[in-house]
Amino acid sequence: MGNSKRVLVLVLAAGVVLGLVLAGVLLREGHVKGRSRITTASTSSANADEVTLLPDEKNTIAVFQEAAPSVVFITNSALQLDYFSMDVMEIPQGSGSGFIWDSKGHVVTNYHVIANANSLSVALSDGSTFPATVVGAEPSKDLAVLKIQAPESKLKPVTAGRSERLVVGQKVIAIGNPFGLDQTLTVGVVSALGRQIQSANRRTIHDVIQTDAAINPGNSGGPLLDSQGRLIGVNTAIVSPSGAYAGIGFAVPVNTVRQIVPQLIQYGKVIRPGLGVTVVSDSVARRLDVEGVIIGEVPEGSEAQQAGLQGINRNWRGELSLGDVVTHINEDRITNTDELANALEQHKVGDTVTVKLLRDGKESSIRLRLVQLN
Repeated sequence: MGNSKRVLVLVLAAGVVLGLVLAGVLLREGHVKGRSRITTASTSSANADEVTLLPDEKNTIAVFQEAAPSVVFITNSALQLDYFSMDVMEIPQGSGSGFIWDSKGHVVTNYHVIANANSLSVALSDGSTFPATVVGAEPSKDLAVLKIQAPESKLKPVTAGRSERLVVGQKVIAIGNPFGLDQTLTVGVVSALGRQIQSANRRTIHDVIQTDAAINPGNSGGPLLDSQGRLIGVNTAIVSPSGAYAGIGFAVPVNTVRQIVPQLIQYGKVIRPGLGVTVVSDSVARRLDVEGVIIGEVPEGSEAQQAGLQGINRNWRGELSLGDVVTHINEDRITNTDELANALEQHKVGDTVTVKLLRDGKESSIRLRLVQLN
């Protein structure tokens, strides 16, 4: 009987040991499986994070990363006399955006960003700042070109697109420095095409792009890009009772930029074609109830005189009488000086146009070669 008890105790002890061993194995397997499950869950979570970015979001990020180094922050300062100390101080007058045009350091911005500045500075995306000089400006298109002496390695020019290929509804991206906040991106669509806005000198800018991408003070002069990161316009104005973003912004089309900027770089101004005559202001034409542009004076010996144009005449009693009134350039109807200038801008110096006139109530037309305006 004693032997039987000893055997029973040994069996029980062996069972306990075996149970502990099996429990340890099971715990280890469960721990490994648990880790596997956790790892799998973590992997799935990581994969989920990777695919949360939609293709359109990835495109926006890629465009920003590619274009942001081309966008600059422009500070405009003016000199002001302190009437207490009689010292001349440099006062910040405003700020805006711009973008690098070429590897020579030319920067494009809006004219109104740099207007009346005594000194200008340009900050690049890496934070480095350079003094800037004005190369040329075109107020009638609200465009200006600056130049900075920066290492070429720091200069990343934008890629210019074409504005005639734009369609309403396509995605656009604006990058700028609203309220002094650098490298800010907003996204929207082309809301409308062919808009007209007035420039600083009251001239009409045609074929303007309307967008709902948020454009606020400080965005002026920055680039409007398409989904390929190509420049399609220069952000220039907003419609807002408060002066802040209200859903309607405008950009000067890139085709206008392509036409104006190279001339500003080469000549410091835009080479404009003209009729070679002086014209009377629109206010005088309105008072005389004349619809068209009144020719004021035709220089002696000019091509305009040789073509037969006549200006205002004064008879022996000192009384004035109208000469020619321009009503058309080719087929474009002309009712004021703004329309005349815009019609002529469609041509180059040396081109010949048909000028339709009204003289003494009778219509006539002449062919005239356009000359360079001074």
